[in-house]
Amino acid sequence: MPAARESLLDAAMTALTTRAWAAVRMVDVATAAGVSRQTLYNEFGSKEGLARALVRRETDNYLAGVDRLLAQEGAAAAGPRDDAAGRVVAAAAWTLRTARANPLVRAALTGCWSDRLPAPPVAEPAPVRAARTGVPGQRAESSGERPLPGPAELVGRFCDRAVAALEPGWPEEELPALGAACETAARLTLSCVVAPAGPAAPVPEAEAVSRLVRGAFARLPGGGEAAGDPAAVRASRGVPERRADGS
Repeated sequence: MPAARESLLDAAMTALTTRAWAAVRMVDVATAAGVSRQTLYNEFGSKEGLARALVRRETDNYLAGVDRLLAQEGAAAAGPRDDAAGRVVAAAAWTLRTARANPLVRAALTGCWSDRLPAPPVAEPAPVRAARTGVPGQRAESSGERPLPGPAELVGRFCDRAVAALEPGWPEEELPALGAACETAARLTLSCVVAPAGPAAPVPEAEAVSRLVRGAFARLPGGGEAAGDPAAVRASRGVPERRADGS
C-alpha cells in the first residue's frame, strides 16, 4: 500500500516536529494517517521499523535533491569548469537548507542524534574512491534491508554523485583532481552543517560555502581565472578580499 505507507511516514514526521520520538505513539500515527494500527504494523513491523523507514525516506529525498541540482547545467556559466563549480555550489546550498529544515537529515549528516530523535543504527562507512581515482565508489548493499547511511557514507555519496555528474567529457588525466575537489567540497559543506555560521558572521553562510567550494575547484588544472572566478582563486590561496576603501 504505497499511499498508506507515505501517509504514515508523513504523519510520523509531523508528530516528530511537535514532540520527542519517545513520546510518539503508534496509534496516534495511524490515526493521523487515517489507517488502522494493524496497517501501520503490517507496513513497518515495529516503531523501530517506522523510524528506520522515516530516516531512509528523508535521506533519500535529500540525495535526490543533490542529484537534481548536479544535473542542472548553468546557462550563464563561463565554461565547463565554472559550470562544474556552480553545480556543486548548488548542491552544497541544498545540503545546508535541508539540514537546517529537517532534523533527521541534519542528524544523519552529523551523527548527532538528540534525545528527541530516533537513533537507528547506521551502516559502516565505505571508503570514498572518487578522490583517489575519480571514479565513483561502489558500495555493496546487504542482501536484506539496506543499511542506513551515517555521516561518512553521506559524504561519500555526495562526492560520488558529483563526480558521476561532472566526469563526462572531463579529461581522463584530470579525474583524480576532480574527485579530490568534489570530496573537499563535500567535507567543507558538512563542516558548515556541523558548525553553522552565527548571526554575527561577516558573510551569509551560503555565500561562505560558495566561496569555499569555488576555491576547491579553482585548484583544478586550468581552474581559477580560466574558470572565470578570480575571487575563488584568491579564496583558495588564502588571499583576503579587498574592501571598497582599498584596505
